[in-house]
Amino acid sequence: MTFVGEYKPGLEGVPATLSSISYVDGQKGILEYRGIRVEELAQKSSFLEVAYLLIWGKLPTQEEIDSFEHDIRYHRRIKYRIRDMMKCFPETGHPMDALQTSAAALGLFYSRRALDNPQYIGEAVVRLLAKIPTMVAAFKLMRKGNDAVQPRDDLDYSANFLYMLNEREPHPLAAKVFDVCLMLHAEHTINASTFSAMVTASTLTDPYAVVASAVGTLAGPLHGGANEEVLFMLEDIGSVENVRPYLDGLLERKAKIMGFGHRVYKVKDPRATILQKLAEELFEQFGHDKYYEIAVELEAAVQDKLGHKGIYPNVDFYSGLVYRKLGIPTDLFTPIFAIARVAGWLAHWKEQLGKNRIYRPTQIYTGSHGEPYIPIDERAVPLGDPLEQEGN
Repeated sequence: MTFVGEYKPGLEGVPATLSSISYVDGQKGILEYRGIRVEELAQKSSFLEVAYLLIWGKLPTQEEIDSFEHDIRYHRRIKYRIRDMMKCFPETGHPMDALQTSAAALGLFYSRRALDNPQYIGEAVVRLLAKIPTMVAAFKLMRKGNDAVQPRDDLDYSANFLYMLNEREPHPLAAKVFDVCLMLHAEHTINASTFSAMVTASTLTDPYAVVASAVGTLAGPLHGGANEEVLFMLEDIGSVENVRPYLDGLLERKAKIMGFGHRVYKVKDPRATILQKLAEELFEQFGHDKYYEIAVELEAAVQDKLGHKGIYPNVDFYSGLVYRKLGIPTDLFTPIFAIARVAGWLAHWKEQLGKNRIYRPTQIYTGSHGEPYIPIDERAVPLGDPLEQEGN
């Protein structure tokens, strides 16, 4: 086969689909969901309304959002067999691994692959949006030997999740801030996990497998895991005075500065701007976090050194500080990203079904041709082969 075209490592800049779900202008710092700026949604909307907008393509009427919220509210509980399975997970396991396994397990109970049935699609959307938060909260308690906290039907989506984490009804500001966080993480065009979801969806498998594959992709530190690494970095820096020497050390080693830079944005991520304001609201209500001052100084230092290269804070830089103030364990940051991004993954799954063609990219072969088969007794053992080492 003769390949015609330019090879792009990581498919950077290569269009993979036509989509009307979200839009990013990385030069101007614009993010829109179905044409609506994310800043406006953060001020006026709610996560479930945003999820409805992304998946169904329009803002819901009052009757539609009431019905949607009602269905999700009463599908939050998970099967006892799934709970029993989760109790067997190792307590040292990462919550993202637990979530991927649990999301896939939903397919054992609900998968019929009736992808031409609107009722099946609607039920799958409700179940995934409803049950994923319950699974995340349940594993947080189960890994410590405690029973999961049952959902409360009288609490809204975000307040209920925070309640299930701590068995305490959250402060209204905490619930509102968390809801905005979910909105900001709900969708972001064709990132790695969304592309993984689309490739899986293109095979016409069930939506539970689609979400499980996306969760596995999101778990990587170059994608959803970065906000954990940001907090570790801030803790390592330790003080405002150490920020610039620490940054100089990173630059000298050509190490990655976690929470900075983006494949698309060449200005400050608009979500980072909103998250920074949310952090300040939380600090005003619940007390300061010393690592915030370190973060602000680091942002200024990076702008001085690298702003001309378009290196600015991305969504992960301030989100960890917000979650920390909400009392959320560090290793739950990425599962919370997944709770939000389920909305975007399902939107792309549904869009994919409407114009499906299985993904089958090509490659540029770089190997040799015409190599002979060498019998095993004539093959040389490479120097340093582990089988040759003493004791093996």
